[in-house]
Amino acid sequence: MRVIVDRFEGDFAKVELDDGVFYDIPKVLVPDAKEGDVIDIVINYEETEKLRSEVDSLIDELFID
Repeated sequence: MRVIVDRFEGDFAKVELDDGVFYDIPKVLVPDAKEGDVIDIVINYEETEKLRSEVDSLIDELFID
């Protein structure tokens, strides 16, 4: 997914999606962005799986041992 930073209002960045809909997101999520910047949002499947495995291991330690 790709969003474009339209402007900043207080603690929020107003971003536009490909379909023309605008959303406010906390500015802290895009600290270095400037108006007009394009931000790509991607799902990192490798890191997701790694985190899921770590959590599963912790759950196993708590409830199976």
